[in-house]
Amino acid sequence: MIYALDTNTVGYFFRGEGLVGQHLLATPPRDIAVPAVVTYELRYGVARVPKSKRLAEQLEALLGWVTILPFDDAVSRVAARIRVQLERAGRPIGPLDTLIAATALAANATLITRNTSEFGRVRELRVENWFV
Repeated sequence: MIYALDTNTVGYFFRGEGLVGQHLLATPPRDIAVPAVVTYELRYGVARVPKSKRLAEQLEALLGWVTILPFDDAVSRVAARIRVQLERAGRPIGPLDTLIAATALAANATLITRNTSEFGRVRELRVENWFV
């Protein structure tokens, strides 16, 4: 089973919040992945923090031992389908969240997020909350 981490999950891990750390430590690194879109969000967040050299190093260390799930043509097709389905249902989600969900779906991964209400709108997407 592949577990794709959402941005908020990685943030909780670094801040030691919830049970995210326990879940991560109990999961083999080969089963942990991070969508490329999430790496963008995380790096952007770190870049905004003054004096973030240590945090940037910690983030890069984490990203060095997980699988990075690419945003590629297959993912773009899934993302387009998700966006149309959600718009037709009148329940869209944010554009980056659409790309994150599509990446997890294309990789047949379970998305690990605390934002279960939004990601739960995506049919077929397996979602778990490791915060609790």
